[in-house]
Amino acid sequence: MSNSYFMPSVNHMGPGAAKLVGEEAKMRGLKKALIVTDNFLEKAVAPDVAKYLKDAKVDAVIFGGAQPNPTDKNVHDGVDVFKENKCDCIVSLGGGSSHDCAKGIAFVVGGGGHIRDYEGVNKSKKAGPPLLAINTTAGTASEMTRFCIITNTDTKVKMAIVDWRCTPTVSFNDSEIMKGMPPSLTAATGMDALTHAVEAYVSTVSTPVTDSAALMAIRLISENLRAAVANGQDMQARDAMMYAQFLGGMAFNNAVLGYVHAMAHQLGGFYDLPHGVCNAILLPAVSKFNLIAKMDRFADIAEAMGENLDGLSTRDAADKAIDAIRKLSADIGIPAGLKEIGVKEKDLEVMAKNAMKDACGATNPRCPDLEQVIGIFRDAM
Repeated sequence: MSNSYFMPSVNHMGPGAAKLVGEEAKMRGLKKALIVTDNFLEKAVAPDVAKYLKDAKVDAVIFGGAQPNPTDKNVHDGVDVFKENKCDCIVSLGGGSSHDCAKGIAFVVGGGGHIRDYEGVNKSKKAGPPLLAINTTAGTASEMTRFCIITNTDTKVKMAIVDWRCTPTVSFNDSEIMKGMPPSLTAATGMDALTHAVEAYVSTVSTPVTDSAALMAIRLISENLRAAVANGQDMQARDAMMYAQFLGGMAFNNAVLGYVHAMAHQLGGFYDLPHGVCNAILLPAVSKFNLIAKMDRFADIAEAMGENLDGLSTRDAADKAIDAIRKLSADIGIPAGLKEIGVKEKDLEVMAKNAMKDACGATNPRCPDLEQVIGIFRDAM
């Protein structure tokens, strides 16, 4: 079976990388950018990005309507601003929410219709405008992936869109911008990156290429996330987490994900909860369920997380991986269970049913039935 590999053709990384956005837009002959961002970054960082563009003689208009867990309404509001201002490209600025909102806008601008039409795998028929993605968090890797997650406001379900056409044209990871992240966001996005790497490594369609990226991401996160949470000005830790989240993106963008994400999407859609926190709480429970399918791979994960495996059986070494994930989460202040973040028992069955329809579950190493998915939710409570 042949395998494909997706990522942007150009990726800028390191302090000051965001300043190159104007040059990249100018080289492509672009004239006017829609900067898609959130309410906070609209005031804090977007004016600087607009200046980088204008210095390169590229006009810009700012759309700050990407809310956490972006919705179909956010997307179509952005489409209206893009068209009204006769833009010819999009610059996304932020974490996963901004990038996903921007990708949604690009789909509808390019192919028309409603963003709901694009749910699933490779549903687009036409290319959207060029997308230049400036990342401000070290977690989602949405600045370089072909994944787009948008909440359907009617059903409160997160739609998973997987489409090669939404892979950004250029990505920018600027660790200088990332140092402003508060500890709670650093923790949540860091655990999101860890989840990407773990799920990609145990995926049914992993390859040696994705494995190498996943294991290095796991190692870097285990060695640096605690320090980045403890001191956001620690640039060595920030740089390491920047590379780790990008490597995690390289892994899952091609090996896909699993039931942590399939289930986390339901929590985000139902309760509007932070995606990284949901992933962090679910990761040990889903890993415990998946253990018998990929025991040797979980042992590899334990080793990458710095666990001492001398004299241990493969099973005991695999168990160490789950222990290490729990210890890391606890050290950086992730809530211990879903009850702490307001999840209700009465919603578990409907969320489990929806999780089983999520595209991310297709590459999970173990195939659960409905009762088992409900059981995983309960285990994470």
